[in-house]
Amino acid sequence: MTVTEVAWQRLDRRTVAVNSLNAAGVCVVAGVPTGVGVGGATSPGLALAIILPASILIIGVVAGADYLRWRKTRYRVLPDRVELHKGILVRSRRTLSRERVRSVDLTAGLLLRFFGLVNVKIGTGEQTGAGQSSLALHPVGKAEAERLRRDLLDRAPSADGTPRRDGVLARLDLSWVRYAPMSFLTPTLGVAAFGAVLQVAEWFGLQEGVITWTLDRMRDLPLAVAILVLVAIGILVGVVGATGLFVEMWWQYRLEREPGGTLRVRRGLLTSRSISLEERRLRGVELVEPLGNRLVGAARVDAVATGLAKQKENEKTDHKTLLPSAPREVADRVAADVLREEVSPTSSVRLLPHPVAARGRRIRWGLAGVAAVVLPLLVLGWVLPVEVLLRLAWICAAVLVPVAVVLAIDAYRNLGHGLTGDYLVARSGTVRRGTVALQRRGVIGWTARQSIFQRRKGLLTLTATTAAGAGAYSIHDVGESEGLAFAERAVPDLFGPFLDRG
Repeated sequence: MTVTEVAWQRLDRRTVAVNSLNAAGVCVVAGVPTGVGVGGATSPGLALAIILPASILIIGVVAGADYLRWRKTRYRVLPDRVELHKGILVRSRRTLSRERVRSVDLTAGLLLRFFGLVNVKIGTGEQTGAGQSSLALHPVGKAEAERLRRDLLDRAPSADGTPRRDGVLARLDLSWVRYAPMSFLTPTLGVAAFGAVLQVAEWFGLQEGVITWTLDRMRDLPLAVAILVLVAIGILVGVVGATGLFVEMWWQYRLEREPGGTLRVRRGLLTSRSISLEERRLRGVELVEPLGNRLVGAARVDAVATGLAKQKENEKTDHKTLLPSAPREVADRVAADVLREEVSPTSSVRLLPHPVAARGRRIRWGLAGVAAVVLPLLVLGWVLPVEVLLRLAWICAAVLVPVAVVLAIDAYRNLGHGLTGDYLVARSGTVRRGTVALQRRGVIGWTARQSIFQRRKGLLTLTATTAAGAGAYSIHDVGESEGLAFAERAVPDLFGPFLDRG
């Protein structure tokens, strides 16, 4: 089929209705507090006379602009490339080679799902600037989105004859929800909830009343008890928020291996998401155990793969996560299935410990962090002078020093590295412990770094450079001779010419 015989396709026309309804929702959310501020209860007619015409104008402008966008946007899939033409005032013509397509992600919010529509993002995973490595089709019909995903990601079966274990590798177990509050997101959401209450109260001119009401309820309580009550309320709100966020992101979660050699993650309650990853781009996995999850025996599994775009700070979707927080044995099984191994490399290898000098370095780092908090309080309390600051400094020291030492010792115990089969395994971290299993053939270089303090203790940090995942994975504070010999065993001939065999 020639290029001229391939017809251009348009986005789904219902996009105008969807964006008009979205604009109407924004007008309602913004109009209510604005109306209260403009007219209040005394002049509701004045508020309505101002807000209603403005809302109609905004909805009309959005609908008109989206209609023009729909008219001026077209795309087509050719045997060797994908083309997208769009733009109203400035026309843009984009082309992606089909050979470089690494992902076709499908996302649909509540309104899109109601209309049977899906947003499609076709990406190469390259970091070449904003929007330069992907094409976005917002939106197309659900059937068309599935056709695009199959056509662009369906590759020929593996040439090595490896049997493919297709089908569902994992699905959501509702008992996993209990791991959601065991993260730093819980206290963060609790603090944010207090701020949100005060902000909404300020919109309606009730902030002072809310604060006064709260103080009146706490007046008869001792200060310590009042603080504990506020902390308990914040934690409770955070637990509810973290649980709700987990459910929204991971509801109906399924990890599947498709016949074309693609790993597919489907999930989402209010916003459905479908994230696809070519299996031939997989270079390993990382078992991630945040401190809270580690205490209850949970972990998540992230993919280490080429062509995965880095997550933006304002994005809720993490494209590399293959399994949410789940029991450790489930995480090990899923990691093994994803890598087509009988046992996961992250659990089968005996990791080699690091020199005791590495423990001392971590203890000193922890105490330095405590000093950064305590010393300013001591100095201010002595210079001003303010006795409360001096007491606060000693309280912080009494609490933070044991915590810093315990975390430092735990960080040292978590250090380890090893080899198992085709994989290099490295582990580090305490607040966030990560165990990465990286294919040795995926390592394209080694970097050995030594600070002046490491040199005195005979330590160095080895960093394996790869085109996959984070791009570099480090083995921290390993013995100098042991680390260089390990690098040579893991990937021969990279460090070999620079080693002193004697």
